[in-house]
Amino acid sequence: MARRQARAAGSGRWLPWLGLALLPLAVPPAAAAPGGCPSACYCVATPELVQCRYERLEEPPRELPVSVHNLSIVGSNLSVLHRAAFAARPLPDLRLLRLHHDNIQTVEDMALQGLPALRTLDLSHNPLVSVAAGAFAGVPLLRTLQLNQALLAAPLEEQLALALRNLSLRRLELAGNALRALPATLLPAGLEELDLHNNSLQRLTATELRSLDAPGLQGLRLTLGANPLSCDCTLRPFLAWLRATTARVPDARSLRCTGPPPLRGATLLRLRPEGLVCSATEGGEPGRLETASYVFFGIVLALIGIVFLMVLYLNRRGIKRWLHNLREACRDQMEGYHYRYEQDADPHRTSTISTPGL
Repeated sequence: MARRQARAAGSGRWLPWLGLALLPLAVPPAAAAPGGCPSACYCVATPELVQCRYERLEEPPRELPVSVHNLSIVGSNLSVLHRAAFAARPLPDLRLLRLHHDNIQTVEDMALQGLPALRTLDLSHNPLVSVAAGAFAGVPLLRTLQLNQALLAAPLEEQLALALRNLSLRRLELAGNALRALPATLLPAGLEELDLHNNSLQRLTATELRSLDAPGLQGLRLTLGANPLSCDCTLRPFLAWLRATTARVPDARSLRCTGPPPLRGATLLRLRPEGLVCSATEGGEPGRLETASYVFFGIVLALIGIVFLMVLYLNRRGIKRWLHNLREACRDQMEGYHYRYEQDADPHRTSTISTPGL
């Protein structure tokens, strides 16, 4: 009996290992699916979702399932998206293309040729340096473009404006790009959502706010969280606009001030435009305004002083005559006082005057 129990226990220890050995036979590999997956990638559940992660690819894989809908290439070294980079085997059903952390620096003309159904393109976390004017040609259905942390290596607003002019984008993501102003040139008519969170925006100027009311952009929704908003008097136009169009900024109620120190951490919508004051801030516009007011005040005082000196100069003879007359009057007055003092101090004159009285 003891031997049977020991034999059963020994066989029980081998059962898990036997199951793992037989698992590949029970589950067919992903590459066996119709169309197959490239060796550097793998299909998730079905060939319609393909991920190529950290395989250091230098070009997009050529052997992809024709029926793929979502394709992710992450952590490779594509460097340059050449012309017709995906045209070796067209993917007519591809709708979403993610190219994260792929060290993409250049996007050439017609780089996305062969992806006619593409609707979402994610180029985030790439050090983009050059984007050709026809980089997005051949993808007429593109509606969402994600460029988060992709515009830090070089200023690309002019290049991107040319590349986006023929697209009908609905959503544009530009988070984490250290933007200091609203990229008005990148806002095509019909854009519905613009993500600008985690940038370096201190305010939106009156000119930038007017661009948001341009034809085709009246319904544009902005995301502005995690920006260093400066709550001084220069924020008044933006605060008034925000109060009137709160629905256009989904995260409006979470916006907070980062300066000046008395208002740091204050909720933006709880402030009143007339309550924002300009204060001297190092390197800021309020400081420049206050300095300009002091300079203007000094100029006014200098002009008043010059006018006063000119009046004195033109009336120098009359002033000299007036001073001479004043001096003579003072001298006559002093001589009169001196004569009376001498008369009062003379004892003979005093006795002569007092004798008749006796």
